[in-house]
Amino acid sequence: MFGRSPFAKLIDTQLDVFLRENRVVLADVEQRLEAYNRAARDDAEELYGDYVDAVETGTEILADMRDHYAQTVDDPEAYVRAFNRAVAKRLPEYALEIENR
Repeated sequence: MFGRSPFAKLIDTQLDVFLRENRVVLADVEQRLEAYNRAARDDAEELYGDYVDAVETGTEILADMRDHYAQTVDDPEAYVRAFNRAVAKRLPEYALEIENR
């Protein structure tokens, strides 16, 4: 397919595994975002920090997955770019943080 990364199917599978095996992390992110959204102004800053921390936990898992596999391919930079794009598309809450790792 034109414009589709040769890693696309693999990355889709990796993201499926992440979603399946890290339900607790994903639920924590969702709960912390909901708490922030419901928070009074006085509590919002702290709760947003908690949300960011939860996102960072998920991002660390994704980055470890990405970086570990990148070591096994001939063009690791292309794989990393494709992985980051896939994360941005499927898991946008992790997109900015994954780009910074």
